Amino acid sequence: MDRETLGIVAFPFLFLLLAFRVPIGLAMLLVGSAGTAMIAGWLPIFSQVKTSAWHLFSNYSLSVIPLFLLMGNLASRAGMSEALFKFASACLGHRKGGVAMAAVGACAGFGAICGSSLATAATMGKVALPELRRLGYSGSLSTGALAAGGTLGILIPPSVILIIYSILTEQNIAKMFLAALVPGILAALGYIVTIAIFVRLVPGSGRAQQRITMAGRMSYFRNIWHVLLIFTFMLSGIYLGWFTPTEGAAVGAAGTGLVAMFQKNFDLSALLDVIQSTAITSGMIFLVLLGAEFFNSFIALTQLPVLLASFVTEGGFSPLVVVAAILVLYLLLGCLMDSMAMILLTIPVFFPLIMTLEFGMSAEETAIWFGILTLIVVEVGLITPPVGLNVFIINKMAGDVKISDTFRGVVPFLLSDALRVILLFSFPGISLFLIRLFP
Repeated sequence: MDRETLGIVAFPFLFLLLAFRVPIGLAMLLVGSAGTAMIAGWLPIFSQVKTSAWHLFSNYSLSVIPLFLLMGNLASRAGMSEALFKFASACLGHRKGGVAMAAVGACAGFGAICGSSLATAATMGKVALPELRRLGYSGSLSTGALAAGGTLGILIPPSVILIIYSILTEQNIAKMFLAALVPGILAALGYIVTIAIFVRLVPGSGRAQQRITMAGRMSYFRNIWHVLLIFTFMLSGIYLGWFTPTEGAAVGAAGTGLVAMFQKNFDLSALLDVIQSTAITSGMIFLVLLGAEFFNSFIALTQLPVLLASFVTEGGFSPLVVVAAILVLYLLLGCLMDSMAMILLTIPVFFPLIMTLEFGMSAEETAIWFGILTLIVVEVGLITPPVGLNVFIINKMAGDVKISDTFRGVVPFLLSDALRVILLFSFPGISLFLIRLFP
């Protein structure tokens, strides 16, 4: 078997291991090691085992991941998610569907200090679901809105998935964060508009609550001003060059920890739980990255990216058609795989191909634009059947809502996502606007 065929065959074997619930990091490690051994023998594997872990984990940029995870866990245990939801509900709850809109807004705010979609969905689900059900919101709308809102956790910077993409493609993390800001705001606004349309087309799905006075809103604002201050200072410091993204993550974690210390429900046991949760999640992500290192080395040996680039070039395909085909493939993979697995498996194959194509932009702009599109489509995969991890998390928390109702509830949000992907695909300047404004 030649090496190109071996590279193609490796993917079905990898998917088979994933179907048998082998952890993604271990599956990539096994397939990558076996494939490399079949091409070059076991000696390169032994050499890689000796050097790869140190080379990978000594990368200073990777320390940003546990720091952002720590910040998100501290914010969750300190009750910041509940404070964000209460303030958003006070501002929007008097509108028809307003509490569901508030849940989306709170997801966007919490995503700005969390960086994880699953964590955002789970945390906001605990806070918002009881209130939505108490007010008589339909099961499909309440669970659909929270499942979709949770995806904002990986789009609103900081984002763990965006950091991993930046490291894999050697892009500037700060610029990737800046490029994701406008698409993230568009996503939140699109979901809010979707809810407004939904409650008018489906009467009785989401009623309004009593209007909160300005004094009442300000009382809720006093519980979240520090969250806004931390987020603004952290991102402003990164974009203005006061500190690197890693240093910014440390500042954010320190600020969130300081706020948490003054919360009544935060004690020593809560701190220990936060540290343990951060360590477990960081270890899981780092194991996945190590497995990806072995698998990517194997893919490089097979020359599969070069073969794919040659096929596209000789076939005369339009660059935009190639990108569209990749995005459609991501949508299909999103029905079967989680976001991190998709990024780690496909970027080493697709990114070299994209960089050989001409889009009328610089290489850096092309990499950033493709990264934002990829992130958005991966985000959509979190709410598409049959996997839709966010959907299952929210549905399980709801308890009495059928999974079919929850999937029906996310359909309008999927349409909003499709419109946003088309918009950003057709007009790259939307994603690159802030990059060009603050070079």
